[in-house]
Amino acid sequence: MGSSDFSWKLPDHPKLPKGKTIAVVVLDGWGEANANEYNCIHIAETPTMDSLKKGAPEHWRLVRAHGKAVGLPTEDDMGNSEVGHNALGAGRIFAQGAKLVDLALESGKIFDGEGFNYIKESFETGTLHLIGLLSDGGVHSRLDQVQLLLKGASERGVKRVRLHILTDGRDVLDGSSVAFVETLENDLAKLREKGVDAQIASGGGRMNVTMDRYENDWSVVKRGWDAQVLGEAPYKFKSALEAVKTLRAEPKANDQYLPPFVIVDESGKSVGPIVDGDAVVTFNFRADRMTMLAKALEYENFDKFDRVRFPKIRYAGMLEYDGELKLPRKYLVSPPEIERTSGEYLVKNGVRTFACSETVKFGHVTFFWNGNRSGYFDEKLEEYVEIPSDSGITFNEKPIMKAVEIAEKAREAILSGKFDQIRVNLPNGDMVGHTGDIEATVVACKAADKAVKLILDAIEQVGGIYVVTADHGNAEDMVKRDKSGKPQLKDGQVQILTSHTLEPVPIAIGGPGLAPGVRFRNDVPTGGLANVAATVMNLHGFEAPSDYETTLIEVVDK
Repeated sequence: MGSSDFSWKLPDHPKLPKGKTIAVVVLDGWGEANANEYNCIHIAETPTMDSLKKGAPEHWRLVRAHGKAVGLPTEDDMGNSEVGHNALGAGRIFAQGAKLVDLALESGKIFDGEGFNYIKESFETGTLHLIGLLSDGGVHSRLDQVQLLLKGASERGVKRVRLHILTDGRDVLDGSSVAFVETLENDLAKLREKGVDAQIASGGGRMNVTMDRYENDWSVVKRGWDAQVLGEAPYKFKSALEAVKTLRAEPKANDQYLPPFVIVDESGKSVGPIVDGDAVVTFNFRADRMTMLAKALEYENFDKFDRVRFPKIRYAGMLEYDGELKLPRKYLVSPPEIERTSGEYLVKNGVRTFACSETVKFGHVTFFWNGNRSGYFDEKLEEYVEIPSDSGITFNEKPIMKAVEIAEKAREAILSGKFDQIRVNLPNGDMVGHTGDIEATVVACKAADKAVKLILDAIEQVGGIYVVTADHGNAEDMVKRDKSGKPQLKDGQVQILTSHTLEPVPIAIGGPGLAPGVRFRNDVPTGGLANVAATVMNLHGFEAPSDYETTLIEVVDK
């Protein structure tokens, strides 16, 4: 929509007043599922969230947070924090990540675009390196997309290909890496039969190698750099299958935390370091865990670790990972154009905004909420606060994370009277849930619930309104299930689920400032995260733009 087709001025809501302080609280990884021993939210003491659920039914409901409701291809696609916060902030559903790539591969447009033509210039004399998560989880990447990318490159003249694989075990079952490597090795063998020199060159587990995010731990990226670029790693093998099988047998080496390895030839030399003249594609479509590597590959001035060498390469991401930083400069698939987000509308209508989380989710209440855009819309009306996350430990070691600190910052902002909207993300349920540690996840849920209470108490003090919701499920179901819904066993042991889920998430509204007669509508049964933006705009006293997903609330005369 061009600038001449709309006005930033939002019409007033006919029945809802302006001027109330509104807290928007996003509980990360907090879905709704049946009560059982694997539902950490149910097990945990969560009196605040329980009271919201047991309160007035017209002020609590569920919304969809996965699949088509957040722009993903199918209802089997679990939601994630990026698409969830895009939907929460944008108020509309945009084709996302996997779906964008699927459409580009299906039409062949990916091979005609500027990004592919750029890397193709290295096909004649250089090597094409593909780096990313080897998984069919559909959260960061998908194996079938990598297969199509390989096929397309081979049909367009690539002579030498090297893959640098990151094993998953987080969005898929631990141990599935072996089958993924076998599938990939079979594909590469067929390419070799056609005269393409194609091999896996290096690898490692996603939480140990390359895939850190929000600059939490650069040593993770360095371990990947050493293996991928320098061809150096503590473990050397003749094949990736041997590497994964052997390293999984090491004590506590699961797919997520496999140490870095390189594949070597008969003389012990790495088969695929990245050198001058090569092309590199990071094939994850999700941005958060590729951005740090993208900086290392692209930035000439870089001081996060000693790269030893900085090869002159042609680099492209599967997607653009940061629209504000224009990172990377080249990409194979163009991003969704998310403009006119609720955050921008509200700021341009004078709504003073405060946003806060800790490092691991700070980008979600800012960058992703604002339509994949960094920075402020208006520095005079906005303040964003990032609380540093714990680093150097896994999140189950300190499952309370920074929940209290986030809540205290939110409380200060509420009580200061400087802001009309305070939005926060409490990461505990998601980040600790990903570790698969049920006991720690229970502690995490309790901590998040306490944080919610601190924020709601402050809203009570100022006569404000709260909106408490979530971005996707995780902590509410920590077990892999068979088709009948029963816990899945392997070697007599229950298979722990570390990924997100397909469950709906709650949304609750309330507070002393909520106008009489406000209730959730009954005629939006399939409402999703994108409906939340119009709802929040209404609570600020405005009508949402006509192309937004409809509001979840109505005002009835009492």
